[in-house]
Amino acid sequence: MTLYQTSDIPTDHALAMPAHVDRAHLVVQDLPVVSAWYQKIMGLKPLETSTSGETLGAGGRPLLTLTTQGNAARAPRNAPGLFHNAFLVPNREELGRWLAHAAHHNIRLQGASDHLVSEAIYLADPEGNGIEVYRDRPRAEWTFMADGSVGMDTLPLNLQALYDEAPKDNWDGMADGTAIGHIHLQVSNIPEADAFFRDVLGLGLMARYPGASFFGSGKYHHHVAANIWNSRGAPKRESRMTGLSDYTIHFREPAELDAALAKLDALEIPVNRDGNAHSLIDPWGIGLKLVA
Repeated sequence: MTLYQTSDIPTDHALAMPAHVDRAHLVVQDLPVVSAWYQKIMGLKPLETSTSGETLGAGGRPLLTLTTQGNAARAPRNAPGLFHNAFLVPNREELGRWLAHAAHHNIRLQGASDHLVSEAIYLADPEGNGIEVYRDRPRAEWTFMADGSVGMDTLPLNLQALYDEAPKDNWDGMADGTAIGHIHLQVSNIPEADAFFRDVLGLGLMARYPGASFFGSGKYHHHVAANIWNSRGAPKRESRMTGLSDYTIHFREPAELDAALAKLDALEIPVNRDGNAHSLIDPWGIGLKLVA
């Protein structure tokens, strides 16, 4: 299998930006069932195994770590945490190929949308963790506003046309080049999210929906989204819950990471520094790793 090297990434790709989401970590109750589902339905491959879980990926790139805890309680719907992990496939053909694979396995979809900047399909894993599978439109087709934000919408996506256009050959998993293009979070408060992701971590505020903000680096439509649709005013996430344990943001320039760390220190948010990896708990109880 050909590994997806950094030098192979197109210059306008989500991963080519000054900061991007690197991977996500879910705590699950039934590790064998959930892992088998991600391998069969999402087409991820096992890359690493430990006593507590395993890491899955595509093209040699780690994307998702699954671990289990004997006393983990199922997270309530309104708890801060994951809204969805968004798997970015290389192109529309690969999105159609995955759709055909899902259809042949009678997978229940939760929705499908044309967001102008992208085309997206939504579903959930066996424990209810949200998933988006999407492809980006070329950036030349995006519309940027005078304030630097990007035009996004939620329009119907013609799944039948996408399915009809897709090759029906044997599907052998997510294509090389698949990545976590963004992560969408449930939080308690949008102004707090704006302050954290924009003012502390330095991501640009790229779009707003009612009850949601979208933050991106390098004018990407979003690497992180935060909404209060289910979780408005909810207390912090408890440590022993299923769902999103933590996720990683990778900074290409150490100076940008240092700036974020200085702001975290100024706010007296504890950060565990371990070499090039810096771990913290965000304002909603979600784990976050910052790496350069």
